[in-house]
Amino acid sequence: MIWDIQNLFRRHAREIDRFLRRRGHNPDTAADLTQDAFVRLLTATPSSSDDNPRAYLHRVAHNLSVDLMRRERRILNVYLPDEEMRQVADTAPLPEAFVYDRQRLQIVDKAMLELPEKTRRAFEMHRMGEKTMAEVAVELGLSTSRTWTLIRRAYRHLRERLNDDAI
Repeated sequence: MIWDIQNLFRRHAREIDRFLRRRGHNPDTAADLTQDAFVRLLTATPSSSDDNPRAYLHRVAHNLSVDLMRRERRILNVYLPDEEMRQVADTAPLPEAFVYDRQRLQIVDKAMLELPEKTRRAFEMHRMGEKTMAEVAVELGLSTSRTWTLIRRAYRHLRERLNDDAI
């Protein structure tokens, strides 16, 4: 015997979701448990005793619900207002991220020194000085299209040095 999972999902997913909500689960948890029930159905081997997949789904959903409630009873949940939660969260970057970012900055510094003077100045004025293409073009005495070409070359050069798709 083989179960048609797609057909079973179309016919019973809402029903299982409602069943789990009636058991006291919020909509997100009910949706997760519904998905878990169908994953169990997908990985189960139907036997002659499981000739009613709807009943099997309800039994699996019930068991998943009970297991979740048992786990949640063991965990102490504390409600904190948003302001207090922000104070608990550590906004400092992880040491690995800090080292990684430092290494990438060193690569960018070296790559910037490899650029021709006009290209580097155009890039710095546009990217770091937050000037428009037109403003950079006027200041360097170039056309806007030539300025854009220089800045685009700088971006490409930096991407190549970082071995990355985007900066």
